[in-house]
Amino acid sequence: MSSFQLPNEEEIREAYHQGEAAVIALFQTTFWAIVERIQKLEDQLAKNSRNSGKPPSSDGYDHPVPRPKSLRKRSRRKSGGQRGHPGETLKAVEKPNFIKIHRVHECQHCGQSLQRRKALGHEKRQVFDLPKVQMEVTEHRTEIKTCSRCGKETCATFPREVSKAVQ
Repeated sequence: MSSFQLPNEEEIREAYHQGEAAVIALFQTTFWAIVERIQKLEDQLAKNSRNSGKPPSSDGYDHPVPRPKSLRKRSRRKSGGQRGHPGETLKAVEKPNFIKIHRVHECQHCGQSLQRRKALGHEKRQVFDLPKVQMEVTEHRTEIKTCSRCGKETCATFPREVSKAVQ
């Protein structure tokens, strides 16, 4: 952006001596140059990542990012399960893989030790977890045999998909 300078005192006096028309012309050129400069600066300030090629990181904190609008259409139904729908949930299994017993050590009302008392029963809850994914390694071995006729060794071939020593 080119630097703008107001007319100096000598230019103003010269326009004054030339007459009213020269003063008006000097004023108008100066005025419109200032207006143009202000407009350029305002345009520059208004730029952000949404209306120019600037990266979002240059927006700063003054330009909040608008929240994404949902593409869902409104429905006449209430959210959640609808009346009459039977619903589905996990069912407890008869024989779980593991059983953890959480023992009572003391009375929650008076603090008396209950460690030597026999349990009256159990309340149970079941947690379903997926097992951890674990790497399986398959070692492929090819047989090497000696021919009884010619005495030379012969090695079996690996499957086509087993092309490296370790893969």
